[in-house]
Amino acid sequence: MAVTIEDLYRSYGVLADAKDNLSPHKDAYQVILNGVKGGPKEKRLAAQFIPKFFSSFPELADSAINAQLDLCEDEDVSIRRQAIKELPRFATGENILRVADILTQLLQTDDTAEFNQVNASLIAIFKIDAKGTLGGLFSQILQGEDIVRERAIKFLSTKLKTLPEDVMTKEVEDYVFAETKKVLEDVTGEEFVLLMRVVSGLRVLQTVNGRQQLVELVVEQAFLEQALNPADPDTVDRLLQCTRQALPLFSKNVHSTRFVTYFCEHVLPNLSSLTSPVAELDIQLEVLKLLAEMSPFCGDMEKLEANLNMLFTKLLEFMPLPPEEVENGENSASEEPKLQFSYVECLLFGFHQLGKKLPDFLLEKVDAERLKDFKIRLQYFARGLQVYIRQLRVALQGKTGDALKTDENKIKVVALKITNNINILIKDLFHNPPSFKSTITLSWKPVQKSEAVAPKRPSGEEIGSGGSTKKQVSPLPRRDARQIYNPPSGKYSATIGNFTYEQRGGFRGGRGRGFGGRGNRSRGRIY
Repeated sequence: MAVTIEDLYRSYGVLADAKDNLSPHKDAYQVILNGVKGGPKEKRLAAQFIPKFFSSFPELADSAINAQLDLCEDEDVSIRRQAIKELPRFATGENILRVADILTQLLQTDDTAEFNQVNASLIAIFKIDAKGTLGGLFSQILQGEDIVRERAIKFLSTKLKTLPEDVMTKEVEDYVFAETKKVLEDVTGEEFVLLMRVVSGLRVLQTVNGRQQLVELVVEQAFLEQALNPADPDTVDRLLQCTRQALPLFSKNVHSTRFVTYFCEHVLPNLSSLTSPVAELDIQLEVLKLLAEMSPFCGDMEKLEANLNMLFTKLLEFMPLPPEEVENGENSASEEPKLQFSYVECLLFGFHQLGKKLPDFLLEKVDAERLKDFKIRLQYFARGLQVYIRQLRVALQGKTGDALKTDENKIKVVALKITNNINILIKDLFHNPPSFKSTITLSWKPVQKSEAVAPKRPSGEEIGSGGSTKKQVSPLPRRDARQIYNPPSGKYSATIGNFTYEQRGGFRGGRGRGFGGRGNRSRGRIY
C-alpha cells in the first residue's frame, strides 16, 4: 500500500513527540523511508523528513542513505535539488566519504540550479570534515567518469581558495598536495594547469621550500631529461605549458636553471623548426619570451659558456648585416633587411642576463673576427633603432587617454618600449669592456610603479641615445603587448594588422590531447 501525505505527517508527529526516545518508533521512520516510492508531494516531504531523524536510527542508516539517493536521481529536478540540499545532514562519522563521493558524481548534472546546489552541499560538508570530503573528490578524480573527473578538478581549482584557514588546515593542505601528485601521474594539459592552480594556492607551499617542491612537480611533467621533438606539436605544447606554470614560481631563491639550460640546449637549436600547437601563435616569439622571462632567475649553470654561445649564435641570426653598397654609394639590394625587434629584445635580454655570470665572454670566448662581425651588426641595428624611435615618438606625440587605446596606438606604444629596451641593452654591450649593469622591464610585462613615473620628459636626443622613456610607457596595456612590431624595409608602417595570440594558460584541443589522452571511463552509478 502506497504511503500518503497523511501517513508521512502522522509518522513525523510520532517521532517529533518522542523527543529523545525515538528508538521504539522504528516503524514510523520506516514509513518515512517508504515515502520515496510515493508521488511528487510524498517524495518532497520524504526528502526533508529522512535526514531530520537519520542519526536516531543507526541500524537503518544504509536504508536511509539509499532512499535519499533515489530522490537525488528522481526525474523531477525540484525533488533532486531538495534531496541534494539535505545530503550534508548524512555526512557524519564514516558516512562523510560516501556522501562526498555521491556529491562529486552529482557534479555531472547539466541543470544549472542543481549544479549550484551540489556545489553548495560540497562546501557544506567541507566545513564538517575537509579531509573526508577531499577523499571523496579525489576518489572520483582518480577513478570516476571523465565528466565527473573534469568537474571535480574544476571544483577544487575554484573553491579551495575560498575556504577559511580553520577548514584548510596544514594537515588538509598536505593531503591535497599528496593526492594531487597522484593525479598528476596521468593528466591532460588542461587538467595540469588547473591542478597547478590548486597546489600553487596552498598556504603550506608559500615558502621557498614549498615553491621548490612545486617546481619539481612541473619539471616531472616537462620531461626535461628527454630531447625535444620540434616536429611534434603536443611535445612543444607540453613544454610551453609547463614553463608557463613554472614561471611565477621562480625567484632569486628558486632557480630556473634547468628550464633555461633545456631551452638553450634543445629549443634554441631547433627554433626555426618548432611546430606550433596553435595556428595563430608565433611559436618562435613565444619560446623566446619564455626564455627571456626565466633568465633573471637562472642559478649556476654547468655549461654556461656553451649556452651563452648558443644564445649569441641565435642573436646573430636575428641581427642582420648592413646591405652592401655599390660604387655610387647606393644599396646594392632593392630592400634593406627587416629588423625583427621583438625577437632581438628577447635574445638580447637573455644574453645580457646570462652574460652577467661570464662577463668576459665577448672579450675572451669569442674570436676577434666574430666579435667584429657582431659589432657591425649591433651598430647597424642601433642606427635603425634611432629612426624608429623618432618615428614612433612623433606618431604618439600629444596622444593621451582613449587615443592611446586604439589598436594601432597600442602597438606603437609597445613598439616604443621594445626599441628603447634594445637600445639600452646595446649601449651596455658597446661599453669597453661590455657592461651588464642596466635593468629593463620586458616590453610585455606590467610596468613597475617606480618605472612608470619619470622626473622629466626626455628629449628626442636622449631617447636616441638610450635614455629613459619611462613616462611614455605608463599606458602600456598588460595583455595587448603580444603583437610583433616589424616595420618593412626599414620604414615605419602606419598600417599594422591585428595579431591573434594564445592567452597564457590556454591549451589547445580538448580532452585526449596534449599531455596524452586518458581513456573514457564509463562506470555508471557506483555509489
